[in-house]
Amino acid sequence: MKDRDLSSSILKVLIEDAEHNYNYKQIASVLGIKDPFLRKRIISVLSQLHKDDQIDLVSRGKYQIKDASRELEGTLQFIAKGGAYFIHPEITKDIYIHASNLKNALNADRVLIKTVQFKGKNEGKVIKVLERTKKEYTGLVEKSKDHFFLTPDDRMVKTNFYIDKKNLNGAKNGQKVKVKFLSWPKSVKKPQVAVVEVIGNPGDLDVEMNAILAEYGFPLKFPKRVINEVELIEEPNYKIESKKRLDLRSKTTFTIDPLDAKDFDDALSIDKFDNGTIEIGVHIADVGHYVKENTHLDNEAYFRANSIYLVDRVIPMLPEKLSNQLCSLRPKEDKLTFSTVFQLNTKGDVLNTWFGKTLIHSDHRFTYEEAQEIIEGKKHSLSDEILTLNSLARIIRGKRLEDGALNVESSEVKFKLDELGEPIGTILKISKEAHQLIEEFMLLANKYVAMKIGKPEKNKFIAPFVYRIHDQPNEEKISNLTIFLKSMGYQLTRKKNKPLSFSLNEVMKKAKEQGELNLIAPMIIRSMSKAVYSTDNIGHYGLSFQYYTHFTSPIRRYSDLIVHRELFSNLNQKKKTNTTNNQLENTCNHLSKMEKQAVDAERASIKYMQVKFLSKKIGESFSGLISGVTDWGIYVELIDNKCEGMISLNSLKDDQYFFDNELQMIVGHHDQKTFKIGQEIEVVVKRTDLFKRQIDFQLKK
Repeated sequence: MKDRDLSSSILKVLIEDAEHNYNYKQIASVLGIKDPFLRKRIISVLSQLHKDDQIDLVSRGKYQIKDASRELEGTLQFIAKGGAYFIHPEITKDIYIHASNLKNALNADRVLIKTVQFKGKNEGKVIKVLERTKKEYTGLVEKSKDHFFLTPDDRMVKTNFYIDKKNLNGAKNGQKVKVKFLSWPKSVKKPQVAVVEVIGNPGDLDVEMNAILAEYGFPLKFPKRVINEVELIEEPNYKIESKKRLDLRSKTTFTIDPLDAKDFDDALSIDKFDNGTIEIGVHIADVGHYVKENTHLDNEAYFRANSIYLVDRVIPMLPEKLSNQLCSLRPKEDKLTFSTVFQLNTKGDVLNTWFGKTLIHSDHRFTYEEAQEIIEGKKHSLSDEILTLNSLARIIRGKRLEDGALNVESSEVKFKLDELGEPIGTILKISKEAHQLIEEFMLLANKYVAMKIGKPEKNKFIAPFVYRIHDQPNEEKISNLTIFLKSMGYQLTRKKNKPLSFSLNEVMKKAKEQGELNLIAPMIIRSMSKAVYSTDNIGHYGLSFQYYTHFTSPIRRYSDLIVHRELFSNLNQKKKTNTTNNQLENTCNHLSKMEKQAVDAERASIKYMQVKFLSKKIGESFSGLISGVTDWGIYVELIDNKCEGMISLNSLKDDQYFFDNELQMIVGHHDQKTFKIGQEIEVVVKRTDLFKRQIDFQLKK
């Protein structure tokens, strides 16, 4: 009996006798289960149901079904096929709400729900919308007779919006606009909105990118008051600063960044001593020197929270004068930095650390490609330094993996654009040793900064702090992952006295050897919890760090700027009494939310470019790998260019196909023909829809 079947049987017993409580022996007796192994499994299933908030632990070992009339406050996450999930911080398993029970709620709204039992499952029903979380939307203005409506870009919104003529503000039929939400009276079918900005005509690249930014809540330009503040910021007097800081300008220092980068926020220095000790400096742009707390500039940076990297442009968190000039650690220029300096031995052990404000002078700017060429044997005046750093990075990385860190190899697809910004091809960028070199020393700096502030010491006050945390994976997700891996021919075997990450790393190693890592790795990542910011330090599961934060990218992440300020206060023994733990936790929630929106915006721009690229290839055939299967279609990723589209099950006319959730495959009713993840198939580009950012494939005959 599978756990999900056992779970349903247990819930049925408790629901049918909701007034009484049961222990595992009584449930086994009702179900007629005598097998001792199965009886023990009842204990673990009961524990999981309790964690998922479906049953109550009344007394030790005794459980009862949850009160079906319970009311809860939380947020909604709509899903593509209809309906939504209710998310509550104290509930492990999100509660599903059918589309008919959503009332007039919209995606991300804060709502009051009532829990109900439906076919043995815990579901929800919206009673009241408490807060409209999203206040602005983007979309197309459409005219129907004498009325105007907005069709939202956000596909999680399952209705269009009504625009009164007086609220058009100059917008015309067919234009892309931004609107603000006004109200949704009970007496009308559609929400009421007003146009606040005309973005332009759909199809224009700038218009579409600006629409994506607006859709995810990011401003298109900096307010005048912020620009005015930035114009008053002057180049530092480095002679004066050298007396306030540790002057490291004589140290061999360089940066390693992407070819098209302009905001260099980290640099490395290296020095070798006769006793074999190696000194590595991780130098980070001292953004806090320029961005003072509670200024207009600081408030705007907090609101944005991140720089946004779309396919063809960067929307910086800080104005260009700071991000690309004053703060950027450009070569052959003196720069203000905040540094962590490590003393290491040749085995990669950290012998000593130092933290403080510094002054550096970068001797050279390497691209990742240039650094990789040196690692692979090309001679350079800084070859010894690069090779020494790479050797240490390998050792440090090896230790991390031995401690149980996940070894997720990443690759990135970049579009080649012509002079007009049109996509003409793709490039696959793979993380190599040069990338891992930088990654390891940034991880090391982030880890030791978190330890410096958060690790308890005798008689030491630990102030509220921004940690980067990553929770352990949910058992249900791991169970689903195990089923998926089995369908792909992989066995997830847990090792005794070892974290699950060791087993996952073995699966990914095998998948890489078989050329299937691009399918396996994303599914493993999806089974993990999401890394977020929090004042509650539970450690970072994926990195296997007890203490971790973000310190190394303050030009593009506001979280790092907060950490710089906290570290500076800590080093100067100043207690920051103006920030409570609750205030900082609210800040963490904002940063996590904006980070997700930034990622979603970046993905939307990639999807738009994929659609635009394949719009010129209608009718052409490609080889692809099945990347996902659902009860409505087969998702396929093209091998050559990594564009993803879907084959609708309705378009398969040779048989009646259905989705087998147990086997995670599509099966033909008559011929038993199957489609499963990882299978290579030939497809034809059938149609594309730029507005929906959607690609439809059909099987090649």
